[in-house]
Amino acid sequence: MELSLKIKMNEKLFLRNPEETELGRNIIKHSIVLIHKIGFEAFTFKKLAEEINTTETGVYRYFENKHRVLIYIVEWYWSWVEYRLMFQTNNINSPEKKIKKAIVLLASPVEDDISTEHINEKILNEIVMAEGAKSFLTKHVAEDNKAKLFKPYKDLCARIANFIIEYNPKYKYPHSLASTIIEMAHSQKYYMQNLPSLTDFGTSKDEKKLVSFLEDLVFSSIK
Repeated sequence: MELSLKIKMNEKLFLRNPEETELGRNIIKHSIVLIHKIGFEAFTFKKLAEEINTTETGVYRYFENKHRVLIYIVEWYWSWVEYRLMFQTNNINSPEKKIKKAIVLLASPVEDDISTEHINEKILNEIVMAEGAKSFLTKHVAEDNKAKLFKPYKDLCARIANFIIEYNPKYKYPHSLASTIIEMAHSQKYYMQNLPSLTDFGTSKDEKKLVSFLEDLVFSSIK
């Protein structure tokens, strides 16, 4: 039986739900491929339209601008990560084991998920590491936040923060630590690939070293 994971996205992100049509799914699929290939700055709806053999007007029927596309794919990624974390910790009672599961999930290499045919999570993960911050480092971040465009990321942070609170209810900074874990897992992997002198792991592809670092950071803080 063919698996199909459906993630519901904030309707304020799009003009027409891209999940509902073949063209919409192609817009998402090839936006990810093209942003990964040429970078977000060089990415345009004109180039995307040429890639999928449609018109710019056709793309604009789904998204107001390319920044909305970036937020869409980045927040889709965070929803997917939270779904995986929820699935992997659902039958675990130990808060320590839940935290460790979260760290391993965030630090491990990402592979393409066959249950999401039009989205390649492996290259989307690389976009999130390299371009993800551009989704909220804008002059209109407060407005976007008010529209709840970043809710998937906040939900992931809240889930990990709750694990931390379960482990130590007296710890004062669970949400700050949760967001730090997420950001650090991604930034350290990016540094290992591109700026290895900013880590103690060099260009190592052994995620166990990153896992050990994050576990040391977290449990040294919350014990």
